[in-house]
Amino acid sequence: MAERLVVAGAGMGGLVAAARARELGADVVVHEKGDRPGGSMLLSSGVIWRYRDFDRFRAECPGGDPGLQRAVWEGLDDALAWLESLGAPIVARDTGNPLTTGVRFEPRGLTETLAARAGDVRLSSAVREIPDGAAVILATGGFQGDRELVRRHVTPEADSLVLRANPWSAGDGLRLAQARGARLSAGLDEFYGRNLAAAPRIEAADFVPLAQVWARHAVVENAAGGRYRPTTWSEVDVVQWTARQPGARAWYLVPNEALSETVRERTVGAAIAAAEAAGAPVERGGGVTRVEVVAGITTTLGGVRVDARGRAADGLWVVGADAGGISTGGWASALASALVLGRAAADDAAGQPS
Repeated sequence: MAERLVVAGAGMGGLVAAARARELGADVVVHEKGDRPGGSMLLSSGVIWRYRDFDRFRAECPGGDPGLQRAVWEGLDDALAWLESLGAPIVARDTGNPLTTGVRFEPRGLTETLAARAGDVRLSSAVREIPDGAAVILATGGFQGDRELVRRHVTPEADSLVLRANPWSAGDGLRLAQARGARLSAGLDEFYGRNLAAAPRIEAADFVPLAQVWARHAVVENAAGGRYRPTTWSEVDVVQWTARQPGARAWYLVPNEALSETVRERTVGAAIAAAEAAGAPVERGGGVTRVEVVAGITTTLGGVRVDARGRAADGLWVVGADAGGISTGGWASALASALVLGRAAADDAAGQPS
């Protein structure tokens, strides 16, 4: 390998790649554009998961690259065991979803564990161009933080979306990889996110509590009365539909008898109560509760085309949300993909057999 391994981005993919490469004896430096490590991982619930059955993975994400999907699906259990061996703090060994299996980590503790293993992490230090004489792993987190790229590829309502992620993931990896001749993946118009209660002010601490993940129990409609019926368990389809409505907004209308339905760790009624407490428009009457939601974009799903080792071009690897073609057509854990491809890229860059 080259004399030094340069990692751009200190989210899950970048920190994992750096920690693994150092474990293998590589000389590594991590450049992080933001003022802290952790990327959007630090803002997540910390669940790293895969579908229990590979066929279900394919059915849920039919537009994805089967080889990449197989690599992530087969590699996750070993990668989770590796994370645990580093001392990353585990909250639960269950996802709460019968379709999936995985582990919930405490996000801050996970970030601190990986950052300590990654070694030389330089904050407020963006990679502006690919350095000569170094192997490079790009892990800058997608392009959801660049309104113009989101407008071009995803929705004309880009300015109305809530950025449900760190503010630094603005397409740097996409541009750097293309400058080196890397190709783009399918699914550039797709993203993962959540419809959030349309509170007048939404902070990072609100990203999880204000998520309204109960559209399956509601009638979903836009301001003109146009309706959408959810088709996925993850409701990734609902948030993408909402993102393309005027103002990236919609309304959930739920019959009051469904307020006791449980979605993950809380009831529909509890999710609405959190929305109301935050000042989001909530209307009650006629046996129905009506809640206004706004689309929040967490991560883009399209990106750079890579192989199962994360390789995008000679001497260049791309991992995390910068690597496209895994969840295309649906949704699978971005943290899982970042973990598995981050390790694979480090192994490849360090000259380890695949």
